[in-house]
Amino acid sequence: MKRSAGILVYKYEDNKIKVLLSHFGGPYWQGVDKGGWSIPKGEMENVEKAIDAAKREFNEETNLKISTNLDFLASRKVSNNKLVIMFYTNSDFDLKECKSNNFEMEFPKGSGKKCTFPEMDKYEWMDLNKAKEMIIESQLYFLDRLEENLNNLHM
Repeated sequence: MKRSAGILVYKYEDNKIKVLLSHFGGPYWQGVDKGGWSIPKGEMENVEKAIDAAKREFNEETNLKISTNLDFLASRKVSNNKLVIMFYTNSDFDLKECKSNNFEMEFPKGSGKKCTFPEMDKYEWMDLNKAKEMIIESQLYFLDRLEENLNNLHM
């Protein structure tokens, strides 16, 4: 089974919880807004610890470095062959610094031509309600868990 790890970064702004989401890059996701946003995460290497993979992937997809403590949020099987392990932290990044790594793919398909695209092409702080509308459905669970955890902390 493939394993991915990520970091859900949140902050409080105007008494609301906001989360940092990134929009998938590449030609398939152009023009797809609802369901085209993700928590920065990616595939773990064989011997890599989940927390190390989460930090590496966060940096690769955002160009930002996590300097705050990470807490375990949840793990969930998101497909028949993929498990996602998610951490979370409170931090406030300036999104002007965000930049993603690139990937290469044949485009248009069947053309034999290789093109390079950013893995992520936009970044946004979204309040939880908007984030729940925009995030890819398989990751909605992690937003719900974050909301539960933060509400329990403030009871």
